[in-house]
Amino acid sequence: MRRAAALLTLVLLALPAALRAQGAPPPRRPAHTFSIVALDSATGEIGVAVQSHWFSVGASVAWAEPGIGAVATQAFIEPAYGPRALALMRSGVDAPAVLRALVSADPDSGVRQLGMIDARGHATSYTGYRDIPAAGSHVGRWYAAQANTMLRPTVWGAMARAFETTRGDLADRLLAALDAAQREGGDIRGRQSAALVVVSGDRSAPPWQRRFDLRVEDSRDPIGELHRLVRVSRAYTLATDGDNYTTAGKVDSAILAYGAAEALLPDSAVNGELVFWHANTLADRGRVEESIPLFRRAFAQDTLWATLLLRLPGVGLLSADSAAIARILREARPAPASATVPRRRP
Repeated sequence: MRRAAALLTLVLLALPAALRAQGAPPPRRPAHTFSIVALDSATGEIGVAVQSHWFSVGASVAWAEPGIGAVATQAFIEPAYGPRALALMRSGVDAPAVLRALVSADPDSGVRQLGMIDARGHATSYTGYRDIPAAGSHVGRWYAAQANTMLRPTVWGAMARAFETTRGDLADRLLAALDAAQREGGDIRGRQSAALVVVSGDRSAPPWQRRFDLRVEDSRDPIGELHRLVRVSRAYTLATDGDNYTTAGKVDSAILAYGAAEALLPDSAVNGELVFWHANTLADRGRVEESIPLFRRAFAQDTLWATLLLRLPGVGLLSADSAAIARILREARPAPASATVPRRRP
């Protein structure tokens, strides 16, 4: 234990000099913004959410790794803070120590803003003295909210209250914090992009695995669009569960999962995808009668789903016989447009 502590001290002492030796990086692109990093104490999930009046803010501001932590690097950002911070947290350094090390090594720290949290729930935030006002942060239990270039200095406090009082999973609470920031006036320049990343608290999970990894690159309502994408993502996660149940032979569980997925979204939002595979699972198990209303919904959106259906038996994804398939096509495909036009009387 003492040897590990001594090694950790050496790492922290050596880090600023090592980073300076790489050359002082100039201030990077101005991703002035508001963000929150947080941990769900019940599930262990870790996440970060951000909004900015800058194109594609999520690509360089939001960083997270399963079982390690999350980082938001913003203002005149140094994108390298993301991977560097995660690497240090992966080695056992807690988030506050990581932040201190990175900031002390940065000659341009006055124009940076950072929020970090590690998998043990240690949250921390930093606001450089040259960040554009209103700028500041609020660090609470299991989270840190930070903002700069805001219309009002009440933004980060509103984010904190929303995160603390909102019920739901981590994604819901992170989105609530973004909503609260925007209600307070948000970025003085307006809105453009947003992002949400949520990862597992399980360190053994693959580094690339994400519960949510969503970006809105350019929108008049990026947070509203992020809400929509979260709903779509939840639906497709349930559909994937359905696929996995099908593979395992748990057809009843699969059908429940597919139904739950469809319930989250109107047909217009999914282009027939979810209902088509739900219907195909039913037909594959001989439940053709139940499948036809679902196939009808899919075919009504795009008749090419019927073309796809014909290709599935050849690759082992549909075991229905030719008579069953013919029935599906006969009863589920929309009638040709000409058949619906009444003949003109002489």
